[in-house]
Amino acid sequence: MRITGYRTLTTIQEWARPVGDANGVFADGVTTIPLVMVDTDDGLTGVGIGSHVEIATVFAAIEGEDPRSVTALYDRMLRHTFKAGHGGAVFATIGALDTALWDLKAQAAEEPLWRFLGGRDRVVPAYASGLDIGLDDEDLAAAYRVYAERGLRAAKLKGGLDVEDDRRRLALVREVLADAGAERPGLMLDANEMWSRKQAVRHVGELERTIDLAWIEEPVRRWDAEGLAAVHRGVRAAVATGENLTGLEQFRPLLKAGGVDIVQTSAVGGVTHFLRTAALAHAFDLPVSPIGNVPVGLLHAATAVPNHLVSELQDLRPPVGVTADLDIEDGAFVLGDTPGLGVRVHEGAVSGLGPRPRHADPAGPGVRPERAGLHLLATAQQDDTTDRSPTRRGQEDPEASAAELRVPVTDL
Repeated sequence: MRITGYRTLTTIQEWARPVGDANGVFADGVTTIPLVMVDTDDGLTGVGIGSHVEIATVFAAIEGEDPRSVTALYDRMLRHTFKAGHGGAVFATIGALDTALWDLKAQAAEEPLWRFLGGRDRVVPAYASGLDIGLDDEDLAAAYRVYAERGLRAAKLKGGLDVEDDRRRLALVREVLADAGAERPGLMLDANEMWSRKQAVRHVGELERTIDLAWIEEPVRRWDAEGLAAVHRGVRAAVATGENLTGLEQFRPLLKAGGVDIVQTSAVGGVTHFLRTAALAHAFDLPVSPIGNVPVGLLHAATAVPNHLVSELQDLRPPVGVTADLDIEDGAFVLGDTPGLGVRVHEGAVSGLGPRPRHADPAGPGVRPERAGLHLLATAQQDDTTDRSPTRRGQEDPEASAAELRVPVTDL
């Protein structure tokens, strides 16, 4: 079997609600999903979800190769991008191609990837993640009731802009999960790198007066090993991070500094990256938790590592034109028996999107706010993010002062 070519498509995820985080909101609830398909001379096609950036350069490392040499080809792709730097979107391109190669290898073996990788159980525990900062309280409760109906008993909310907003919203979701039968609902909060070290400790410390947080995610910048360690020491909740790191060299200082309790990896990092990161985390006796929408490759890989904790479930529906052989039952992903990833791309449906998909709104979560990280107290952010979240305290009164919005933090 030899690799003969690749194709790229970009589809969309239709959330049917505003989605975003502390950095911004996509009000129309539509986000883009890039797809990569790798073809072979025996008619098999592997599918990866991830970036197309510099794909011609990266693909040159694997063209004409046997895709079953996937781990060696992963390192070959890294070497081909050595001078340009294999970080960011280029790393995501490598991850997408890597996932497609694992798909091909498992298809050639006529086994689902989870079994091919050595997994024993097709069931992968999940938690709900609604990308929900743009929702008012009524819509927030409604969104998490849908997750609860599928058996999910843990939820991660987006927050970090105002401590009382976060407290109210976490308590609301806790009630939704409790009403669905959760004896002790699991609650997590994702700040998406919005805080300074001191602000993170103050904000989480104030929340922990009334909310039992399982973890706080990305409280400070992703590379701030000392800062993450300071937050780790200053709060009761576990610290989760890693989704935006690329390569083991970026995880190493965080692990050495004791700055992470839950090691996360993103779906776009690829299967090989996840397996290596999981092994590194296991050496530190730490659990791993994949994040991202439809992280199908990492779900399969999660069954084969000893330290998988839980995986993120964002939307219950796949992207337009994509189907996957998996179900959501009793609060978990249940993987199927289709050889490979079990992902199929219906190219006609994607091509039929017309002028959509489009580039992400520059006012969305991809743009870091100007004043992010430049606050000390647990306050509402007084900067260019003010009009991005309809639930933000003080938005109804544009004349509200910083003093009126500030949440007192004492006894810290």
